[in-house]
Amino acid sequence: MIECKFLFFVLLTAAVSLPTSSLMAETVPFLPGEKIYYSVKQLGVKAGDAVLQFKGEAYLEGKKYSLIVFTAKGFNFFDEERIYVDPESFQPVRVLRDLNIFGNKENIMEEYFLKDGLIRITKTAGGKTTVQDISKKGAVDNIYGFLYRTRLRENIQVGKFFDLNLTTLNVKMEGVSEVNFKAAGKSYRSVLFRSVPAKYTIWFDQGPEKLPLRIVGSLGLSNTVMVMTGYEAQ
Repeated sequence: MIECKFLFFVLLTAAVSLPTSSLMAETVPFLPGEKIYYSVKQLGVKAGDAVLQFKGEAYLEGKKYSLIVFTAKGFNFFDEERIYVDPESFQPVRVLRDLNIFGNKENIMEEYFLKDGLIRITKTAGGKTTVQDISKKGAVDNIYGFLYRTRLRENIQVGKFFDLNLTTLNVKMEGVSEVNFKAAGKSYRSVLFRSVPAKYTIWFDQGPEKLPLRIVGSLGLSNTVMVMTGYEAQ
């Protein structure tokens, strides 16, 4: 029994790249290898599928980060994002995007130099490459990094506020109501969070995994909703 407990502690330490002294094993909602599956809907009609994966530890230019991979596929779109985040703050360091929207292909690299207050976006499309520099002081979030940080560190309850500081917009997510939500063949007790100003709506499960059950606004396509259809712990 002692050996089993020690093995679980080792796995937990490797899982989230955070100081284990500040975490209790039973509160950790996800481990490397976790996959969340979504149906992508536009105007109430299914348009595709998406997968959100927490890969865990990854190296970029010799430095250790955590890697999140988001992939969405449909009849008229493809979006794959490899999101390297700081393992403690879950703020983005680099995002690599491969997009194909209605046949228009783009490769985008977002680089976050937060100490310098600079975000650099390099876009290649149609054989042309453009570079855009954006000045941004303070913390900057990626929507998917924000989801994992919230799941790891926050209590999911009505009245709770989360800051979500995006590249060009800062919003506050507010827990406004408790909702019984059915997803992936199960019933969940969730809290509905809305952003102020209006951009995102997220239903977070109140269970131990704190799953994002329904997400509105993350894909950037008009009237797009993601609803969870499956879950693999690892």
